[in-house]
Order: sequence, then structure tokens, then C-alpha cells
Amino acid sequence: MMRYNFLRFPGGKPKALTFSYDDSFRQDIEIAEILAQYGMKGTFNLNGDEISEQMKITLNQEPPLTTDEVKKHVLGNGHEIAVHGLYHRATGALRPIEAIREVLDCRLFLEERYGMIIRGMAYPDSGIIRFNPSYNYEGVKRNLSDLGIAYSRTILQDNNSFTLPDDWYCWKPTSHHSNPKLFEWADEFINIGIKPTMIGCRSHPRLFYIWGHGHEFRSMDKLHKICQKFADCDDIWFATNIEIYDYVKAY
Repeated sequence: MMRYNFLRFPGGKPKALTFSYDDSFRQDIEIAEILAQYGMKGTFNLNGDEISEQMKITLNQEPPLTTDEVKKHVLGNGHEIAVHGLYHRATGALRPIEAIREVLDCRLFLEERYGMIIRGMAYPDSGIIRFNPSYNYEGVKRNLSDLGIAYSRTILQDNNSFTLPDDWYCWKPTSHHSNPKLFEWADEFINIGIKPTMIGCRSHPRLFYIWGHGHEFRSMDKLHKICQKFADCDDIWFATNIEIYDYVKAY
């Protein structure tokens, strides 16, 4: 992480916060609006229509968001949309050609629907962690790069290191929103003091990354509380996943 020593986010801010939500649940509308209410941003990871419908039926959920709803509530509030696999199949469990089609077809489907270039991704079904630890991860990274995917978020391994990714194709989030340590880690993050030394700003920039699924909220009180905790921090940049990627890579 030494290469990030001097990095500061827009406005000279030493910290960044981002959110990520998967699978296009109806609750994403409220999530997108709440984040915007507090000036925050997130990334919403979408599948193809057919699998989205099937997942909602299986989980006894209402139908997924419509195109117009995504445009209005997600894109209209400055959030990002990203690839989550056309059929939500775990990348690590697929043959290379299947994994390529899963990502490529999802990207093409979303780009045609929303009329924009989509470069972000979240692995579906914990795609590179749960399955087949001996598979060719370097091949997966190479394929994603060739397909124009800039980064891909994984899951599990929540921790309070608050570091930027060493590997953008294995971007580990800080905390699931149901993690019992979420507020403890948020306080720790907020209270980190990052000060210049005699030779300049040598402390590492910090990142807090929250992820989850909309249907996991029984109410939005917890989301309001976590947003309220961060909202008045003038040393935190609120950004989407791709905005953080692009800024760090430009640095």
C-alpha cells in the first residue's frame, strides 16, 4: 500500500465511503433515495431479467426494478449500475467460456438497456471465494480485463483495515450491513486522524465499503443511522465504486 501514501481524494480528503447492493430488489429504490438524501453514493449490481424474476419468486419478494425505476432512482441520483452476471452464476464454478458469456452477456444486456458504458462488477453467488479454490484465478482476472471490466467486488472477509484494494478484481468490502461490528468499525474509521508529517502526508488514505442486499432490511432505520453517522464528516469523499477506481487509477 506504500504507493498510495500521498493519495488524497477530491478536496484533499483522506477518506472515502461507498455502498454496494446486489440483485435489484424493490428496496433498492428506498436505498438509492436515502443515500442521495445524505449526499452519498452507491453501486447497484444487476442481473438479467429472467434470473431476477426467478430469484424474487424464490425469496418471496416483489418483482425486480423496472428499467424506468433504475433510471429514475438509481442513475437519476448519481449512483452506478454494474454487472452481476446474466444468470447469477458463480464465476469460480464455471468453465472459462461459461464465465466469459455470463459476464459479457450481462454487460451487453445492461448497456443496451441503459444506453451507457458499464465497467464495474460484483461477483454473483460469492463467485471467487466459495467454489473451487484451485481454479485459475489469474485466468478469471485476464478474462475480466479483456471484457472491459475494470474491477469486481467479492464478499466475506469483513475487516477494519480500511485499505484500498491491492487487487481490483478481488475488491474486498469493509462490512456487510448486518455485521454486528458495523457501527464499531464506523466509529473507528471516523476517528482516524490523518495528519501530515515533516516530509508530507505519509499516512495511507482510508476506505469504508458497505455492501448487502435490499431485501435484508426489515426497516431502513439502520441505513439512516449509518448515513447519519458519516454525513457530517467533512474529511470523507462519498463516491460510487467506479468513481473510486477511476480516481485511484488516475493517481
